[in-house]
Amino acid sequence: MLFPHGLKINISVNLAILLGIAMLLIDFVMLTSAQKILLSSEIGKGHLFISAIESQLKIENMISRSVFNDNMDSLLYESKFSCAMILDKNTDVIYSGGPDCALREKLGMFASESVRSGERNIRTSGTVWGVFWKQREHLILTAPLFRKGDIVAGVGIVLPLEGIYVLLRGTQHILLIYILINTVVLTFIGLYQLSKVTVKPLHDMLRRAEDYREETEFFFLGEKENDEFSQLSKALNRMLKQISDDKKALCLTVQSLEKANADLKQAQNNIIRAEKLASVGRLSSGIAHEIGNPLTIVKGYLELLERKDLTDDEKNDFIIRSKNEINRITRIIRQLLDFSRPSDGTLKTVSVHELIDDITEVLRFQPLMSDIHLTLSLAAEKDAVMADPYQLRQVFLNLAINAADAIASIKNKSDGRLIIASEVASDSDRTDCPPLLKLMFTDNGSGIPEGELGNIFDPFYTTKEPGKGTGLGLSVSFMIIEAMGGRIEASSEPDKGTTMAIYLPLAVSCQLSVVRGQL
Repeated sequence: MLFPHGLKINISVNLAILLGIAMLLIDFVMLTSAQKILLSSEIGKGHLFISAIESQLKIENMISRSVFNDNMDSLLYESKFSCAMILDKNTDVIYSGGPDCALREKLGMFASESVRSGERNIRTSGTVWGVFWKQREHLILTAPLFRKGDIVAGVGIVLPLEGIYVLLRGTQHILLIYILINTVVLTFIGLYQLSKVTVKPLHDMLRRAEDYREETEFFFLGEKENDEFSQLSKALNRMLKQISDDKKALCLTVQSLEKANADLKQAQNNIIRAEKLASVGRLSSGIAHEIGNPLTIVKGYLELLERKDLTDDEKNDFIIRSKNEINRITRIIRQLLDFSRPSDGTLKTVSVHELIDDITEVLRFQPLMSDIHLTLSLAAEKDAVMADPYQLRQVFLNLAINAADAIASIKNKSDGRLIIASEVASDSDRTDCPPLLKLMFTDNGSGIPEGELGNIFDPFYTTKEPGKGTGLGLSVSFMIIEAMGGRIEASSEPDKGTTMAIYLPLAVSCQLSVVRGQL
């Protein structure tokens, strides 16, 4: 509610300033013009005085010199000139008089020049304060006097200008009072009119804007007149309606994106779960065979325990052996359960070396790894990363199975080698970050053709024979590693092998600019 009052004050101040400046300019022009008019009037009066003197000289033979002097004194007194001087054609003084003849010498010199030149002259002398600045104090008029076409004398008079300036200064005081009154009155009248035309409509629009609600359909009601404010009201109504429509469309878009994002996350979870089940299926056959051996051993020990001729030491020995085999079965089942356990998507500090040790324990029992020499070269001094352990375990197992399948496709399978190595590496793209943990799965399998290396992370892309793979293993691994803030890279040479490199930020490293999705 302060806006209208502030606008009124601004209008009042600016209107008063503009009116004041305009009237002062008019005052300046008026007084300057009046000064010129008064000066012209004084000059005209001086010329009349000179004409009267010339008339007196024409009849000087009819009057005595004393009468002439008396007549001159009377004319000089009535005209209120300061000083007058008349010279004959020989520049001798015929008459000199006046109440203030301080300029007598200049007056005589200028009058002599007019006698010699035969021309009228107007000169100024002295300075005095005028109305706005200093002005000339005296006007000096000189002229030759003629009789029958011949110069018979010259005259000079001094006109004082102080009276004009006093009159103008008095007028200036009256005008200033008039300007002040006029400015105040006109400011109030102008403010009233401008407020009626501009401030009141703005005040109404401001009040409506403060009471605005989204459910209001036509909020800024137009005025009856078809003026700019009415057009502004209509434009604001159109703008608010467009904003309301855009907001509704935006809400619908956001809801659609949220649903699409939820569906995408669900699809990713389903893909990861499907790939995990496929890996579990491949592992189950090897684990079932591995479980069968200790079960047969336990069954044999149980049959032996049924014999009556066993000593206590032999019974204890059979029981201990049975327990060891059962513990072996339990450990194998636990490892399979750990791998197949659903992930909750929570990131926590994980020891990568421990996960790799667990993976090698699972792989050790698998028939597909029977002819492969598995080597661990875990040289990284730090291996703690922020990750989902279940998903990271799935990535490592996927890479190991892919390596085993690649080795199985070569001729000399008995020379198969899989090396899992780790080291601390610097990130060339982020020099301001601490080092990363680099994991390398290197095999001597058949390798990947150069033209296909860029497609291996695409969903459902596979180089395996039908029925040997889904084509989702590397795609799922790529999604998991990227969601953890890392990256995965592949390098390969045909018939020489493949290296899959994983880069993960250490738990002590800086946060990478990656949106970590909940997969």
